[in-house]
Amino acid sequence: MMKRSGIRGGISLAKDETGLGTRPSLSLTMLRQRDSIASMAKARYHYNIMLRPEPEGGYTALVPALPGCVTYGRTVDEAREMAKDAISGYIASLRKHKDPIPTDDNTLVASLDLEYAEATRR
Repeated sequence: MMKRSGIRGGISLAKDETGLGTRPSLSLTMLRQRDSIASMAKARYHYNIMLRPEPEGGYTALVPALPGCVTYGRTVDEAREMAKDAISGYIASLRKHKDPIPTDDNTLVASLDLEYAEATRR
């Protein structure tokens, strides 16, 4: 059983029944404040990326929601990491210029397979 011994700056020290050990514990108010600060400090964005294999090897990563946001990686994993870095830089530039930040939150992604008759040669 733990007993509270005192509060210092929103952190209380809890003593065990023997009185020998103490451990810090955050008060509920401090947890709420910390959680609200953490949630205010971060924003989440969703982006679709297209990875296109290149004839010379590697992959080009395109971010359709961010015009001109294109990068390259030697592997799929590297291309994805490079895309994250490119998106971060793009968003930093938008923020610096106080421009709106587009996302792919409401974008639907689909593929189409089309079949055409071959042209006849004369």
